Amino acid sequence: MLKKSFNGAIIFCLGLVIMFSMVGRSFAYDNPDLLPKEQTPIIDLAKALSDQQRSNLENSLNSYEKETGWKIRVLSQYEKTPGIAVKDYWNLDERSLLIIADPRGGNLLSFNVGDAYFALMPRIFWVELQTRFGNQFFVKDNGEDGAILASIKAVETCLDRGGCEVVPGLPKEQWQWTLLTSLLGGIIAGFAASPRKENESFSIGWLLLLSPLWIMLFGIFGIAPVVTRTSDILPLTRNILGFIGSAIGAYLIAERKFKNSDLNKQS
Repeated sequence: MLKKSFNGAIIFCLGLVIMFSMVGRSFAYDNPDLLPKEQTPIIDLAKALSDQQRSNLENSLNSYEKETGWKIRVLSQYEKTPGIAVKDYWNLDERSLLIIADPRGGNLLSFNVGDAYFALMPRIFWVELQTRFGNQFFVKDNGEDGAILASIKAVETCLDRGGCEVVPGLPKEQWQWTLLTSLLGGIIAGFAASPRKENESFSIGWLLLLSPLWIMLFGIFGIAPVVTRTSDILPLTRNILGFIGSAIGAYLIAERKFKNSDLNKQS
């Protein structure tokens, strides 16, 4: 669990490093010969999608554009790319999103995002979208097609909601990380609350003194990522119970230790 959580933290940090490069990757080439003659929302040069997936996705993207006015386009490439020719081919504007799938980089996905999207989903959203679905671990487990489809679903979900600050859904690795911070916060809170004086059952002073630390671990890192990404009550309940359980355990252990220390001093 720790290894997966550590990998998730590394992936997110790497995403922050490339924050300003991933949403505006410039095209180094202009090769209109690679463009299909007919209009289609998908140019799959890397063959990331099966024929059935491509057909279904074409119908879905066309229908979504007609219903909402939001244009989503997909370009997969490997050795060859049409480059800037896709801008005129698709007539990309401020309500257009171009998803580029290119396995040659460290991350499969990159995005060219129209200005209208930024009004609903901030830059950090696109960083998280890239790092969650485009990282090598996700692609290895779900395939390039899975990464493309998952990113499109996340974007459409947020557009339907009227915007998102974070990517919807709580991956297992991220939940494990929130559980770990909840447990750590509970340990600190339980240790702080353990009595240190005779005839004292609860140390409110120490609990308040260390409150910035355990509140940050439990509230900011343990609870907030869960409630902002999913309405599922199960991971939230697990984190709360984990916090309470670790707090009680730490309290009892610390209480026994302090009592033994007092007995030794008296003897």
